[in-house]
Amino acid sequence: MDTSLFLDQLTEHSACMASLRQIETDIREAARILTRTISAGGKVLICGNGGSAADAQHFAAELVGRFEKERVSFPSIALTTDSSNLTAIGNDYGFEQVFSRQVEGLGRKGDALIGISTSGNSPNVLEAVRKAAGMGIHTIGLLGRNGGGIASSVTCPVIVPHTRTARIQEAHIFILHFWASCVDNGCGGSVS
Repeated sequence: MDTSLFLDQLTEHSACMASLRQIETDIREAARILTRTISAGGKVLICGNGGSAADAQHFAAELVGRFEKERVSFPSIALTTDSSNLTAIGNDYGFEQVFSRQVEGLGRKGDALIGISTSGNSPNVLEAVRKAAGMGIHTIGLLGRNGGGIASSVTCPVIVPHTRTARIQEAHIFILHFWASCVDNGCGGSVS
């Protein structure tokens, strides 16, 4: 058993997590957007691919169900979960439209969209962000590396300053849990 692999990855993980202090202001701004959206009666839409799709579902469950505190259910939809929508839209319009068509049908002005992409360059997430912005929906990018093309297209880019996908995803789940805690506790705006 190679202990150096474990220690190397643990060290890299710790360094990545410590680097989040560099983007704390952006993380907190996104938390304010989400809390205010929910307080105003809006919903949160979330999209991403692969592991980011799983993160989208995880965060939606924290809002609709609960995170750590008993409270009313908050409206949130992971755009990654409806296989009929995903396959029909992918077949009829192309994979790049699988999220933007759902944003068009489900989103309303004053809602918030979180686009998750470790590269910042997922074409279907970028299309969803563009559609949301055009509809008056707040846009948050939960990104990695240098933020890619999505960073300049969202209202609030949150860019984990790392290059390895695994470390970025580990930081993303921490950030999503922080946001869930902020929503639970009404940080940045009152929630019931």
